[in-house]
Amino acid sequence: MAGDWIKMRSDLHTHPKVVRISSALHADRLRVIGGLHAVWCLFDAHSEDGSLDGYSLDAIDELIGWAGFATALQSVGWLVLAGDSVSLPRFDEHNGRSAKRLVMETERKRRERFAHGAEQLSASEADTKRTREEKIREELSIPEGIESRQTVPPAPNGTRLSPGWELPSDWHAWAMANRSDLDIHQVAQQFKDHWLAKPGRDGTKADWFATFRNWVRREKSQAAQSNAGRSSQKFDPVAHINRKAYERPVTVLDTDVTVVSDQGRLPY
Repeated sequence: MAGDWIKMRSDLHTHPKVVRISSALHADRLRVIGGLHAVWCLFDAHSEDGSLDGYSLDAIDELIGWAGFATALQSVGWLVLAGDSVSLPRFDEHNGRSAKRLVMETERKRRERFAHGAEQLSASEADTKRTREEKIREELSIPEGIESRQTVPPAPNGTRLSPGWELPSDWHAWAMANRSDLDIHQVAQQFKDHWLAKPGRDGTKADWFATFRNWVRREKSQAAQSNAGRSSQKFDPVAHINRKAYERPVTVLDTDVTVVSDQGRLPY
């Protein structure tokens, strides 16, 4: 009797009382939500003050088609049986006429403020007031081949890289398109380890994607790193001669030895 709509919380399915009712009736929580909707609509349609005279718990069960549901509501304090009537506690705060009037008045004022503000905005200012959802949808619909942008604007003073950071798919796609000679996942891990180890302000950046792009651009290819490792070894001439002498095969000749005395004659 208070209108053709009722107010229900968006997190109702996780409410402790819903969980208790679900456990007591061995029923799915979403079915409990449906039962609550049916009961609250019944009171909204036929009650001014949250009470239904001449109703019983069995009558409520029969009207919504669920035996034992009214008793479960009573056990958690969401339904009160008083003599020959049943009532909903705090009905006026949620779905009574005054509660609905307050909700509608709040919504009307919000719409008026929005309409008034929209009239005063310039074209550029109105563009900046796009909803967050619209911005995210725009960021996600980036054409192929165009460098991706961050979906969240960078903090003006910089932020640290999150310890749980993982390489985003669009960052990976950019790196593959620009540096296919690299092992991108290995580069990303080095990037993460480097910046997580940076202390203080040195470890903060205003735009982490731009930092990653510069990191990838400066990264040497795997072939260049391999050649650089070989060329960095200094030539040691002594070690080279010793190594060659060690590697040269030795030939032993079996020869006769003649011993001559100091008089030039054989000693025998």
